[in-house]
Amino acid sequence: MEIRVLRYFIEIVREGNISGAAQQLHISQPALSRQIMGLETELGTTLFERGHRQIKLTQEGYYLYERAQEIMSLVAKTEYNLQSRDVISGTLDIGGGESSAMQVVMDVLHDILKEYPNIKVNLVSGDFNSIQRQLDKGLIEFGVIMGNHNLENYHSLTLPEKNQWGILLRKDEPLAQKQGVTPKDLIGHSLITSYQTNDGEAFREWAGSLVNQFQFTGHYNLIYNATLLVRTGACFALTYKDLVPEDDELVFRPLTPILADLNTLIWNKNQQLPNVARLFIKKITEKIE
Repeated sequence: MEIRVLRYFIEIVREGNISGAAQQLHISQPALSRQIMGLETELGTTLFERGHRQIKLTQEGYYLYERAQEIMSLVAKTEYNLQSRDVISGTLDIGGGESSAMQVVMDVLHDILKEYPNIKVNLVSGDFNSIQRQLDKGLIEFGVIMGNHNLENYHSLTLPEKNQWGILLRKDEPLAQKQGVTPKDLIGHSLITSYQTNDGEAFREWAGSLVNQFQFTGHYNLIYNATLLVRTGACFALTYKDLVPEDDELVFRPLTPILADLNTLIWNKNQQLPNVARLFIKKITEKIE
């Protein structure tokens, strides 16, 4: 596959038809059609379902579109970093889970953006698995992860704040009257948890043998939609403190004994970092110290 043809393919998807893409790319419609047909022949698959005026992606087309955007992002990042080796500029791509511990990262970004206003920042939310995949692909430079993981392939820096686990529930629930939630308190209640928590050992160690009596309703990736479900009274949500503001309906109650996760900034040992990323490491290290 040629980078040029991938650019053509992305433009067709964005425009929704070949004629509009041809105008944007300043090439003839027949020439663009031939390029895409050649790409389909090369890959041995059909990328579009062609209609009278519009085209739709096939399943294989959707897959290529996602990968093509990642490839073009890497190409642009690589070209920029090579052309500006001695300049502190460019884009910082940082991924992380939802946590108040991200505040120290935001404080450092504030300082960098104030000093270097031309720098751009991309923030990506996700759990450890998605952050790890993007780090390994070079799509982001840094990730902030929660909990204990094997980090032998990464440089790491422990952030100062920990995440305290607790239960988000409606105020009219009897359990809301308690100041802390024990494993025994959760028996008989429906729980929705993050994917990472359900697969991790820390929560199961906290709950002990009683975990087998818990009723797990489902899982969430990010807490906002889970909060909407909690408001209905359908379940409690296991989440970190300070992610959801308490209001007239909802309250947070910490787990007891206390269960807390470390927050760790990681970056790939095997990738050369641009100047702006090195500046970020320097400033966040100074901030923590």
